[in-house]
Amino acid sequence: MKVLGIGNAIIDVICKVSDDFLIKNKLTKSTMKLINEAEFQKLSLNLKIEKTIAGGSVANSIVGLAQLKNDVSFIGKVNDDKFGLDYEKSLISENVRYFYDKKKENIPTGTCLILITPDSERTMCTFLGISGKITPNDLKEDEIKKSEIIFLEGYLWDEGGPKDTFNKALSIKNKSAMTLSDKFCVDRHKDSFLNLIKNDIDITFANEQEILSLIDGRSLEDAVNFAKEQKKLIVITRSDKGSIAINGTEVFECNGMKNLKIVDLTGAGDLFAAGFLHGYVNKMAIKECLEKGTVMASKVIQIIGARLI
Repeated sequence: MKVLGIGNAIIDVICKVSDDFLIKNKLTKSTMKLINEAEFQKLSLNLKIEKTIAGGSVANSIVGLAQLKNDVSFIGKVNDDKFGLDYEKSLISENVRYFYDKKKENIPTGTCLILITPDSERTMCTFLGISGKITPNDLKEDEIKKSEIIFLEGYLWDEGGPKDTFNKALSIKNKSAMTLSDKFCVDRHKDSFLNLIKNDIDITFANEQEILSLIDGRSLEDAVNFAKEQKKLIVITRSDKGSIAINGTEVFECNGMKNLKIVDLTGAGDLFAAGFLHGYVNKMAIKECLEKGTVMASKVIQIIGARLI
């Protein structure tokens, strides 16, 4: 097994909205907000749904890796309900091995409302549902041990079951990668994330905003210096400015692609990570890994949703 992902199993519900909709509902553009089921129902009441698809940050990356013909799998908790069944079928149809045994739960499968504004930015409102209740017992330890890399998301780092699951997976892994997920997620768990990056995680993915928030930095130079000190592999995406990877004391840069018809930025970071990890597990040079990530991200932002067709 090349890569095993562990993350929130969420059904994405994609809708186009105006900036006024965000203002009216007191939502901060380009961020992810956790909501309860009642809030989800209220927000989605009068929205036109463009598409629904199995998602979740790491799950999106794992599907991208599968589409690049890698042997991959995913662990994420769903209910034995309609959305849970749809979720499982969606992953299996993409040749992802789904290592979770569904059962009837009192809490429904998680759902993410992805609101796309005219500038193509996406704002997410996530009802975690049962996905936020993942526990160490939901892991398949033998599969983790057989995987070259496990890929984890910062969104999992909540008190109780998810945090314990995260730590259990790290205790039996061969090599680990992590995405910081979201600036607000970083702000909530800054000390824990710093400790993870310094001591447990082999490959870290972050955008520029997330890494600067993590280290209380002011510039990309601050982030590069921090990464060099860790002597790990830290990969930073910079939107249209491209991306940068710091591997030990070496720094590699890749320009962004130009003249793209951007439709929806949903999944850009997820597919970038897929492309980069594809290069990494197939022994490509770091610069080539950045280039593959850039190609994958560039493709997904020119379509609706976080999955390439």
